[in-house]
Amino acid sequence: MIELYISETCPYCRKVIDFLEHCNLDFEKKDIALNGNLDKLISLGGFAQVPFLYDKDKNIKMYESDDIIDYLKSE
Repeated sequence: MIELYISETCPYCRKVIDFLEHCNLDFEKKDIALNGNLDKLISLGGFAQVPFLYDKDKNIKMYESDDIIDYLKSE
């Protein structure tokens, strides 16, 4: 399962979300403004930066919208 840590106002997050939705890929959106998601993001990646992708099945963790999209294209 893919988790995508986002901020609703971030255009780079929107770019990744649009790609995921366009490709009909399943993902769990984690808004860092809600439910301790920011703390989880920092514990996973080390920085309070979005977008952040965590592929739980492959233990892949990455920042940067273009890198995330490139990774998703290769899957």
